[in-house]
Amino acid sequence: MANKQILVVDDEIGIRELLSEILFDEGYQVHLAENAAQARDFRNEREPDMVLLDIWMPEVDGITLLREWVEQDLLTMPVVMMSGHGTIETAVEATRIGAVDFLEKPIALQKLLGTIAKTLRDGAPKPPIQQTGEASQKITLNIDGQILPFSLPLDLPLREAREHFDALYFDYHLRKETGNVSRVADKVGLERTHLYRKLKQLGVKFVKKCAEDKQ
Repeated sequence: MANKQILVVDDEIGIRELLSEILFDEGYQVHLAENAAQARDFRNEREPDMVLLDIWMPEVDGITLLREWVEQDLLTMPVVMMSGHGTIETAVEATRIGAVDFLEKPIALQKLLGTIAKTLRDGAPKPPIQQTGEASQKITLNIDGQILPFSLPLDLPLREAREHFDALYFDYHLRKETGNVSRVADKVGLERTHLYRKLKQLGVKFVKKCAEDKQ
């Protein structure tokens, strides 16, 4: 791994230094950028083997920078997004644009190193998968240490696409809360009874526990 170069883009100096130390100890060559401007300059001069890119940065955020690289044909290396306020919408958007994965801060060491190893092994982003004549965006998600693939069809009427996304969204939170609907209701800001109806309507499977295990 000594020849593998990783660009870390994050406006928090503590995060940059921590990731730099961890990756250096693992034998990677690490380059640091504290904002999108520095990351742009680096990419214009050279191509890293992969990029760890923070989403929430001042002036130009990570999603905007990722989109710029796509438009300029500079997204020739895999990019893994990072965020301390990650949501499934953000993960879907980043992956739709071209990111290969999404890490939620604080990032567990094993998760970080595993994602980096997999990303370097798999290489640059691949185009969306075509299934039975319909465009489908494949995404992967940060759930109890497991990497779970999903496909989000894009050639559907808006209402159907939204229902598909809602099902994916609630399934994600149910997995994250180990099936506890009460905790999911609090997390997503819905009344529990309404959430039960919504899950049944979408066909999302869940187990109704006794008093939700007393929460």
